[in-house]
Amino acid sequence: MAAPIHTSAKPRSGVTVLVDRWPLLGQRRALVVYFCGIVALALVAIGLFALSTEFRWHDLLTFTALMACGAVCIEATRRLGMPAGVSRDLLSAWWLPAALLLPPVYALLAPIPLQILLQKRVRETVLYRRVFSSAAIGLAGCAASVLFHTVAGDLTALIAGDGATIAVAVGSAVLFTVLNTALIAVAAHTAAPDSRWREVLWNRESLLLDVVELCLGVIVAITCGLNPALLVLALPPVVLLQRSLLHAQLQAAARTDSKTGLLNAAAWQREADTEIVRARRTGETLALLIVDIDHFKRVNDTYGHLIGDQVLIGVAATIRSQLRDYDVVGRFGGEEFVVLLPRADVTEARRVAERLRSRIGRMAVPADDNLITVTISVGVAVMSMHGDDLIELLAAADLALYRAKELGRDRICLPATVVPPARRPGSEAAPS
Repeated sequence: MAAPIHTSAKPRSGVTVLVDRWPLLGQRRALVVYFCGIVALALVAIGLFALSTEFRWHDLLTFTALMACGAVCIEATRRLGMPAGVSRDLLSAWWLPAALLLPPVYALLAPIPLQILLQKRVRETVLYRRVFSSAAIGLAGCAASVLFHTVAGDLTALIAGDGATIAVAVGSAVLFTVLNTALIAVAAHTAAPDSRWREVLWNRESLLLDVVELCLGVIVAITCGLNPALLVLALPPVVLLQRSLLHAQLQAAARTDSKTGLLNAAAWQREADTEIVRARRTGETLALLIVDIDHFKRVNDTYGHLIGDQVLIGVAATIRSQLRDYDVVGRFGGEEFVVLLPRADVTEARRVAERLRSRIGRMAVPADDNLITVTISVGVAVMSMHGDDLIELLAAADLALYRAKELGRDRICLPATVVPPARRPGSEAAPS
């Protein structure tokens, strides 16, 4: 039997308890270093700019008015809730004006009160994520503020509608968006190195939202520059747009497994049914895989559920990174995942399953002073060969998965055949 965890299994004690209390310590070392570096850089920038800034009452009142609008926007949308995971909002409509109208120190400070409000009033999440978000947004806002004040200088031209100054404001807003996205994307890719960069950078929807945020930020800055009291007129449209955005995200969240970001079982079944109907109509074939993490309960019992969740997230990210954009992948429950491969025959299905088995076998999740590695067993079923509808295919793939477990795990099975695992260098052949 292949060992699912290639590290010493020691009981949970001091270090693991510390990880439970401070989740950041359970992340990859590179991610911890990156997080701490960005936060330290933000703190240093706050100190340096605070020492060189003359705090004026007008600036303080403008900053307070922008933060109050952000707080109203959060409170007005709070009852809708917020989807778990990475979600989008329109709070840049208040952070960007702080960067354009005020000295850079205000741009560094602006995310802090609103992130605290999000943590306390909307959804409590692990603290280090809020801290990192504040630091990343603050640094991006600071860079935009420095650029705008260096190039444009006088705010009078912006308020008067000078075309060149507005262009500088737009360029500063673009810098804010690019830098903020880059800082967060590096963190996301460091947390899941197997993920593709395009998954943590822009897609069509996120790019459109960034453009909307950019436009809102510049318009609110001009409005606030004319008279901070005019923010009362800018607030309702932003609140309405925010509520519409959150409503769309909540609809998407209803289809998504909150832990892995994959489709949940119900949403996956609907997508799979659609693909099967299409395959029947066109006469094309498709394949279905059921992927199960071997001895996953042992991971939870040995290292705790927090590390177990990290293993689930890592496996999900690895599966997603090895599939085509139109393949349908979801979490079936517990440690099981399901994959539908349109236009895949038995050869292609075996090839994909073997690639998943190999890549996940090389994946490592840090825990205490060890690296956890896991293996998977895969059951494969192909349309027309093993079933003609989703229920039959699931039953056939589940039977194949059961055979894979009986034969020692870490292997691929079809309902009538077995694909033994490839021999790793320096290891003995697995029993078949």
